[in-house]
Amino acid sequence: MAILTTIDDAADPRLDDYRDLTTADRRPDRPGGRGLVIAEGVVVVRRLLDSPYPVRSLLGVPRRLAELSDDLAGLDVPAYATDADTMARAVGFHLNRGVLAVADRAAAPDPATLLAGAGTVAVCEGVGDHENLGSLFRNAAALGIGGILLGPGCSDPLYRRSVRVSMGHVLRVPFASLPGPWPGSLDVLRAAGYTVVGLTPSASAEPLATAGLAGRRVALLVGAEGPGLTDEALAAADRLVRIPMASGVDSLNVATAAAVAFHAVTGGG
Repeated sequence: MAILTTIDDAADPRLDDYRDLTTADRRPDRPGGRGLVIAEGVVVVRRLLDSPYPVRSLLGVPRRLAELSDDLAGLDVPAYATDADTMARAVGFHLNRGVLAVADRAAAPDPATLLAGAGTVAVCEGVGDHENLGSLFRNAAALGIGGILLGPGCSDPLYRRSVRVSMGHVLRVPFASLPGPWPGSLDVLRAAGYTVVGLTPSASAEPLATAGLAGRRVALLVGAEGPGLTDEALAAADRLVRIPMASGVDSLNVATAAAVAFHAVTGGG
């Protein structure tokens, strides 16, 4: 059973993993910092507890910790109970969700290992916005994507905002960084039997609905919000597809476009 301890001092050193979450250069979830995984809210904390990431502790108001009592029954970690004001002074803002958990990072699989156990995968280039990346992971989980590979310019999926926006699904969808020069590193996908399909609004690309991608071993390549895929990535793709749109609209949010493509390829999971 988790060890429940009441804390009424925001300066208590046992809360250091949660301290000053609004101060960018001290954020414990930054890769340059301690690199902790931080989950917010009962639903996301529950997914963290059920993930391969080694949980260090929880912090919450008693009511939220009580909601997690069944999940904590077999967990031998500290659970710190406090009031909302003390919690706000420790983390730097008032937390409406009432509970946080922190964990150490688990080792990411290498791309070849991820691909060996995946079906359809997504490959991201330059998706640097944490909320877009979190949304993309949530869509991937909902629509049966087997993993996500990160190319250059992508943000950290385990950054607190990405974890929150994904509703914790970054903790269950496997991901790995593609090593080596880009876009030559896409060859690891072809070696695993994937067809690399780039999403682009270009009129010269095949319409997604008639591309015949369902049931095939596909890696969907998506680019940054705004500029989309680079010319180099487009040239390296095996095929290019587009989502036809109404007149006057030239693009979709990257996570939305990815969701449309995911559904077309997987049939909704």
